[in-house]
Amino acid sequence: MDLQVLKIVNQFGKMKRKINLLFCFVVFGIFISCNKKNEAEKIPYYNSPDFMPHWLDTREEVEKEITHHIGNFSFTDQENKRITQETVKGKIHVANFFFTTCPSICPKMTIQFENIQKAFAKDSNLVLLSFSVTPWIDSTERLKTYADFYHIDPKQWHLLTGEKSKIYELARKSYFAEEEIGFTKDSTEFLHTEHFILVDTSGRIRGIYNGTLELETERLIGDIKNLLSE
Repeated sequence: MDLQVLKIVNQFGKMKRKINLLFCFVVFGIFISCNKKNEAEKIPYYNSPDFMPHWLDTREEVEKEITHHIGNFSFTDQENKRITQETVKGKIHVANFFFTTCPSICPKMTIQFENIQKAFAKDSNLVLLSFSVTPWIDSTERLKTYADFYHIDPKQWHLLTGEKSKIYELARKSYFAEEEIGFTKDSTEFLHTEHFILVDTSGRIRGIYNGTLELETERLIGDIKNLLSE
């Protein structure tokens, strides 16, 4: 074979190997990127007040390791309708705890809940629950006025009032709702927390978020979308 031709063949061979190598790197990069994306989209489970995340892959693992569920409840919303655990059964829901006379964090949380409502407008698979921590002040009429002011859709977002001890017990023992993470207070001590708690269709806690921050709300909206697509 002519030396010049041989040289061209060798160069072509080297170029082909480089192209193949580059192709492998691209495929590998896409594979790693997809894996990272899938990992990022995975949402942990929470089984205790310390909010230690449990990253589980199979339904069998979940059933075995995650024993905590939101307990039964029955309260009245701003439309004077009875809202119970049956209202959220088989649905994703987000809970927070507020009071209508709160001058500090509650208006901020309500605005962030509004953003969630807008993101999932008329989506019957998502329910928003706002439990009043001053139910002796927040009557259904007062909650109705508050709801009208913030343009709250009563079909999706329920402002709840009822017996104080039952709300506080549900908040602390079921939702693990405290200013400081961890179930450390008794049911009589005033409850004031900025946390939003995400609960899946089986009543298991899947996330905790600072309800006063827009960035945290965006993260919550992303997690809701992922749960809805499961």
